[in-house]
Amino acid sequence: MPHPPQTEPPGIAVSWQDEADRQAAEELAGRLHLPLANEVATAFRLAMRGGRLQLEESGADAAGPVYVDFCGGRAHYRRLHGGGRSQALARAVGLKKKRCPMVVDATAGLGRDAFVLASLGCKVRLVERSAILHALLADGMRRARHDAEISAIMARMTLTHGDCLQLNGADLQAEVIYLDPMYPHRSKSSLVKKEMRLTRALVGHDPDADLLLDWAFSCRPQRIVVKRPKGAPFLGNKKPPLIIKNKQSRFDIYFPPSG
Repeated sequence: MPHPPQTEPPGIAVSWQDEADRQAAEELAGRLHLPLANEVATAFRLAMRGGRLQLEESGADAAGPVYVDFCGGRAHYRRLHGGGRSQALARAVGLKKKRCPMVVDATAGLGRDAFVLASLGCKVRLVERSAILHALLADGMRRARHDAEISAIMARMTLTHGDCLQLNGADLQAEVIYLDPMYPHRSKSSLVKKEMRLTRALVGHDPDADLLLDWAFSCRPQRIVVKRPKGAPFLGNKKPPLIIKNKQSRFDIYFPPSG
């Protein structure tokens, strides 16, 4: 299947704050083939600070750091007060009292929706093609495994670095494929602006997003869920048979034919 290569943009280096973080930072730079920040000036940094990996922007007008935190902040609040199995995301994937489908989140990003599904009992395979986002996710999952309250949720999450379009659908064994391709968000919250600006600088706007739906159909899961902003066109201009909405977005749900 034709697919433009996904490469990391220039201008990213790896740094560390304390000597205790130096070895991890140097190993990460080696794996990602990135320079160290003390060797070159860059627009962005992957920084190890206090044992946490975060993406930072340089310059006077830089946004705050972006990192993955499954133990506190928004993830903690959403886990406790997000509506449980009655929330739109849970209903979209078909999660019921006695049914927790196996979900492949093929565009994992920062892993927030995958974490919600795992916290509700689903086994979730996260697939992320950006090496930078994958590194942030892996670091967030590593730290969360040491949290007594969250470790059981992490046990239901597995992470793969790769392009889902290159994966063999038969090997996925997914009951649900979840897609959330990059799209210009209209939210005016400072957090969304910060994260979307930095994330978009890394992965762009997913120009091959329409191919994702064709790929998902070829995998023949029981259902495909596509998260879209309200007002956004249907992915691939394919109208879904079912739509579930919440305040900020909607979930377009497709049911591929079996067999």
